[in-house]
Amino acid sequence: MVVPTFSKAAILRILSAIPDPEIPVVNITEMGMLRDVVIGDSGYEIIITPTYSGCPAMSLIEQDIKMTLEASGVRPVTVRLVQEPAWTTDWMSEEAKEKLRKYGIAPPLHSSCSQDVFAHNVITCPRCHSTDTIMLSRFGSTACKSLYKCNECKEPFEYFKCH
Repeated sequence: MVVPTFSKAAILRILSAIPDPEIPVVNITEMGMLRDVVIGDSGYEIIITPTYSGCPAMSLIEQDIKMTLEASGVRPVTVRLVQEPAWTTDWMSEEAKEKLRKYGIAPPLHSSCSQDVFAHNVITCPRCHSTDTIMLSRFGSTACKSLYKCNECKEPFEYFKCH
């Protein structure tokens, strides 16, 4: 039997130090990937959801969770990956969206997606704030982002797609 010495709030604070490996300016809590912390007789279970089902960063995130918690004395730790309900940009914090903008990634426009994911939307350039932008590719450096170009400042940027 494990005697819990860390509260759920303390574990959440520790885990908020783990950045998203693909977007290091936001952490897994702000992105909404961290779903729950369960403290039980057999230890600490951390429940996470990928931002999309093929996310290649999930094994790295799992390792980071275990290493970070164990370095803080939290043991034993298991990480459970859950696919349902599917992650949505609704789970991103407003702080995460602002950090994305400052980092040069346009955050999702809506808190919920429309039926037509690729409907024409006016995407604001995160650098110069112009709305004179054009989509270059539906997919950016990762499947969850699209590639845009600003016609005002001429800079390319990514848009974090609503899903």
